[in-house]
Amino acid sequence: MRFNVTYLVRSDAASIDARAQGIAIEQSVEMPLEAITDEAVLGDIVGQVEDIRDLGAGRFAVRIALAVATIGQDAGQFLNMLFGNTSLHEDVILYDVDVPESLRDVFGGPRHGIVELRRKLHLHERAFAGSALKPQGMAPADLGLLAERMTRGGLDFIKDDHGLADQHYSPFAERIRSVMAGIARGVRSTGHPTRYIPSLTGNLDQLRAQASLARDEGIDCVMLAPMVAGCPALQAMVKEFADLVFFAHPSLGGLRIAPDLLIGKLFRLFGADAVIFPNYGGRFGYSQATCRSLADNARHGAHAVRPALPVPAGGMTLTRTAEILDFYGPDTMLLIGGNLLLAREHVAAEAEKFVRAVADHRYQQD
Repeated sequence: MRFNVTYLVRSDAASIDARAQGIAIEQSVEMPLEAITDEAVLGDIVGQVEDIRDLGAGRFAVRIALAVATIGQDAGQFLNMLFGNTSLHEDVILYDVDVPESLRDVFGGPRHGIVELRRKLHLHERAFAGSALKPQGMAPADLGLLAERMTRGGLDFIKDDHGLADQHYSPFAERIRSVMAGIARGVRSTGHPTRYIPSLTGNLDQLRAQASLARDEGIDCVMLAPMVAGCPALQAMVKEFADLVFFAHPSLGGLRIAPDLLIGKLFRLFGADAVIFPNYGGRFGYSQATCRSLADNARHGAHAVRPALPVPAGGMTLTRTAEILDFYGPDTMLLIGGNLLLAREHVAAEAEKFVRAVADHRYQQD
């Protein structure tokens, strides 16, 4: 059994056939075919060039069929076979993969997804609204006070900035207890079940210990960066902590892998219930087409896998709320960070404006 992988390759027309064949070999057996004597390896394992399409301007879409048998049941090995050695060639981008049903069954996708997030927040129609605890360097008590102000504004989710780890100025255990206490104080005034999303960091043992501690503190949503912690770590954590909702952060995601594939499709496949990504018009330069494709991959396209929640972030402002909601639709979480924090001591009031803008939005009809 094989599955198709598409690469974008810079080349001239005279060289593209050989270049495509080189990628097929590199991503399968990584050795001269003349040295292989096993007919089963030659017939079943060696990558096969299925199609080469000229996109113009020296760019080609190359589709290669790889063997499912080379993957096993490991998310890291899947990425390795998709783009391992070929990622070292600057003229190639991993663009897309047709995930076979057998691998969807192996990885399982989100355990919760959009439907469960709506149930937890008692929200059945509108988009979600969230923010991040910043900046790094704040003491746990101060982060707790900031979380309380944000909660009083009615936010649905408050997450750690992805740079918060287990630093001396904000130890993980002390931080999550302080933030949860702040959120609890805010919830008593709003009645809205705001959720905290702490960032899990470190090796697999540390990730497990932090997830266990978070669960013991009554936290049911967590975040990790799959490309920092490792996609196999996400796979293992989702399986072991099936009761927790996992948000995937895109840090280190710009590795010449198409973001709509990596963040929208693969993070979801490996078990992320929600995927955070840079919104168009922000400071990271993703196009509207990329953001649309990424959100679609998160919510649709993989049969028998639950939809994940797309979470556009980066450069989010209150004035852009209507535009962004019309672009993505209600099955979305808007994540506003630094722009909200500009309000300083008036964060609660500004957060309330943001939540109201999300809740009261009337979507344009297509």
